[in-house]
Amino acid sequence: MKAREKYLGAIVVGALALALLGGVGAWVALAPIAFAQAPGHKVPKTRALAPAPAAPPEVAMPFRIGEKLDYRIAWATFSDAATLELNVPERRDLLGWQTWHLQAAFHTGRTVRTLFAIDDQFDSYTDTASLESRQFEMYLNELGKKQTNILRFVARGLPARTPGPFVIVAPGTRDPLGTLFALRAVDWQHMPQVIAPVYDGHDLYEMHAHIEALSDSIQVDAGTFKASRISITVFQNGKQDPAIQFTIWFANDAARTPVQVVATLPFGNLKVELTAAKQGDAATSR
Repeated sequence: MKAREKYLGAIVVGALALALLGGVGAWVALAPIAFAQAPGHKVPKTRALAPAPAAPPEVAMPFRIGEKLDYRIAWATFSDAATLELNVPERRDLLGWQTWHLQAAFHTGRTVRTLFAIDDQFDSYTDTASLESRQFEMYLNELGKKQTNILRFVARGLPARTPGPFVIVAPGTRDPLGTLFALRAVDWQHMPQVIAPVYDGHDLYEMHAHIEALSDSIQVDAGTFKASRISITVFQNGKQDPAIQFTIWFANDAARTPVQVVATLPFGNLKVELTAAKQGDAATSR
């Protein structure tokens, strides 16, 4: 079985997250270096931290703690191939960084489970100021096998705040789930295109997103929305991957909720539609 099929859950969530990537400015390519814990392997020692500078201002985000979004995923000929649930459980101080704790849960539907029994969970700790990833966790339960991966991101040139293992990345790098939420903060009327990097634990991508329309009418189970249509293309090693393309619609409301995604992927086409939305509590999100 090919890797893309074996890890369908992780790929689907990662692919959808890539479609929802947000960021500002160009990225200088840098292959990340992973320090994996293994028998006999000594994790490099970290240097003492200098006094922390004044905290940069936080990025204003349209979501709130307690937000819960439910989606139905159609894949190939399966109209109910899987479900995706997105949550904002909390804000958390992670090793001195203020972060958003973001969570996604992916489950294959009853029919597809006869082919791929998948129940995956992904947790992102995204910096509230830079929107960089500080930690990305994958709890995979696929085809009867369970696997846990925890990636701690350290920007090149900065000391690690954890003894390891960790991953060295270029400044500004995000994980797939964090990028899903970050794109909601983009003001497309004043920023028609964004370019940013994402590392999913296996591959490093450069994402290009640009506005195609500012006010499409989109009807899904959760309702009818006026939405901005964003086109996403994926680059790797400086070359565009023609097999991966996305179109995503964000509601033109205060929450900028992603209401629909249409994706062309190597393992088939996906259509993701919002079925229910619960807004968070603004009072607990500061």
